[in-house]
Amino acid sequence: MSFGQTMNELFKSMPSEYLPAFTEADKTMLLVDSSLSVIPYALGEIERLEYTDTFLSIRTSEVGTMQIKILPLVNKTHVIALIKTVCSGVCDSNIRFFTTNWEEIEKESLLPVISPHLFFDQSKMDTLEFKWALSKIDIYPLQFQFKDGGNDLQAIFNITNHLSTQDSLKLEPYLERETINLTWNMSTFVF
Repeated sequence: MSFGQTMNELFKSMPSEYLPAFTEADKTMLLVDSSLSVIPYALGEIERLEYTDTFLSIRTSEVGTMQIKILPLVNKTHVIALIKTVCSGVCDSNIRFFTTNWEEIEKESLLPVISPHLFFDQSKMDTLEFKWALSKIDIYPLQFQFKDGGNDLQAIFNITNHLSTQDSLKLEPYLERETINLTWNMSTFVF
């Protein structure tokens, strides 16, 4: 990696809007001091969960986490993935992509649309029972995470945690999978 494309430099240059009130000095302490994994700051504490040259995972609150991943591109440059996740009953993520200068890149150019229907058994989707079970879902929370800090992404649909036990049991026969693995091919994520 060239200068400015290590996690240390990218995290320090990250605009404050993505981690409000966390100063450059706080960022340096979190990454440099191996004995400190928790840094107090104005909005609580930030805890370093995992840190490598290309990956950073931090806990931003009791219910929030942030993952930053440097992904290599075919043309020997890099793109940054930023995932903010909130887990309160269910986990829901917001994933965004940036250049190494923190200029936002259109998400659809790098990540296919993950429809909730992809998690269900397609052969049963036309049944009345499925349509009734699906009508019980009022939100479609998707949690994104980098598997073991690597380049591959997991999309997790944990809807059963949101539903009542009775509705969850009715939906489970139609749920084919709760996780979809996406592979980074150095230009986009693919199924």
